[in-house]
Amino acid sequence: MQIAAIDIGSNSIHMIVCRVGADLSFDVIDREKDMIRLGADGLDGGRIADASLTAALATLSRFCRIARSHQVDEILAVATSAVREAANGAEFVGAVERELGLHVRVISGTEEARLIHRAAVYAVDVGRRPAVVIDIGGGSTEITVGTVDRIQAERSFHLGVIRLTQYFVTADPIAQRDERRMVRHIGREAGAYLRQIARRRIDRVIGTSGTILALGALAAGARAGDDLRNRRVAVKDVARLRTRLTAMTLDERRAIAGLDPRRADVAPAGIVLLDTLLNRIGARELTLCDFALREGLILDYLERNRTHVQTIARDPDIRRRSVLELAERCRYVAPHAQQVARLARAVFDGTRDRHKLGAREREWLEYGALLHDVGSHIGYERHHKHSAYLIRHGGLRGFTPEEVEIIALIARYHRRTTPRRSHEEFARLSRTDRRTVRLLSAMVRLAEGLDRSHAQVITRLRLRVAHGTLTIRAAASGDAELEQWAADRHATPLAELLALPIRIVIAAPSRRSPGKDLTRHARHARRAARVSRPSVRR
Repeated sequence: MQIAAIDIGSNSIHMIVCRVGADLSFDVIDREKDMIRLGADGLDGGRIADASLTAALATLSRFCRIARSHQVDEILAVATSAVREAANGAEFVGAVERELGLHVRVISGTEEARLIHRAAVYAVDVGRRPAVVIDIGGGSTEITVGTVDRIQAERSFHLGVIRLTQYFVTADPIAQRDERRMVRHIGREAGAYLRQIARRRIDRVIGTSGTILALGALAAGARAGDDLRNRRVAVKDVARLRTRLTAMTLDERRAIAGLDPRRADVAPAGIVLLDTLLNRIGARELTLCDFALREGLILDYLERNRTHVQTIARDPDIRRRSVLELAERCRYVAPHAQQVARLARAVFDGTRDRHKLGAREREWLEYGALLHDVGSHIGYERHHKHSAYLIRHGGLRGFTPEEVEIIALIARYHRRTTPRRSHEEFARLSRTDRRTVRLLSAMVRLAEGLDRSHAQVITRLRLRVAHGTLTIRAAASGDAELEQWAADRHATPLAELLALPIRIVIAAPSRRSPGKDLTRHARHARRAARVSRPSVRR
């Protein structure tokens, strides 16, 4: 099933097209955006200009053609504050349905806040603790408080960047008196609600929308093309950006690398609003989120059709769910991947006293092991490098960009060469993360050897350090000669990192004659070839 979601906002019109998987998770397979600025005329009961209406109809027509080219089953479309407030908003909605056959639902600010919150806590790993979600649009700003399961407070305020620019920006650069007037207005509109949030001392504040993503990227010093998902931005850096932007002229802002010139005129209002909100609620940092109203529409549709709830119930952990969704999209061999992950965890747990890594690194190890072979979906040759590419670009949710890179490199180094400073991606890591990648990839490499036949014959590992040697004793349910051979070959990197010789002893269930062992060895080799061959795509 494929669904498109269209958000007709005061600043821009956005669309995503999603493919819903067998487990009713979804992937974005296409997206479009057009900055129309319906809010330039339609706010506070004004009339949207004919030229803007014509441009919006042309954009929606194009979006509908794109969506239908994907053979979508549903097109969900909503309109927010500009259409909601405009004197001719109903006329516009009628024209869209009449000319394009597209039903547009005009939603309230509260409904908009609810949908945005649902999307944000789906995309960002907030656990069971409450989070604040802020979405700054052209005509309104939505602020919610809640967990994954329940919204505890939701409000929409007439504090969009177009609206504030029209009201308060009378000089270029913005005059200090106008900036102070804007801050007082924000306090009058939302001050009481923000004080309630501040009293709760909530740690996680999530920011969505084009305005926040653009300003957050600038504040964080992100480069063009950097992944902003789950990027954390210090509030003090937002304050510095406010000082910088409010002192610039429009032409100077248009020349800023990384800022869309079309946002330059509303950037002062946006940064003053964002900085004021973050300070009023006592935030220390802001987590950027690329999921917003559109993704909320998709999630709401799946829930109302009583399907998405089943996915969440099956695996409520967004990070694990995201990893498994990527693995399934790449047609991974689940028994082998799960066995390698299980064995790698056992090696990690048995050497804790030596490597001193914690629960976070253990999680990265597991996910790198589960995804180590997904590159075979592209081709077996160089599949370790293909795996790293797919992990980097697979849309993993709930992870920071740094975590995604570490997981990608764990998979990258499970075979062939070990990590080297001459490798650009590895060299960019911090010293601590380089050590982590070396250790975890070495563990996956060893675990891969312990399932060389892809037959999952190793049932248990016991690790012990004695007399200066790490002994790994493995129990096997069948002939494990291939596993012994491969594990002995691939233990060296881990042994060097732990500064311990490694001795691997695999106990088979019974003794056999050499002839029988050789026969079973050959049978396992044929089985391994059969297992790996279907995943090679020519």
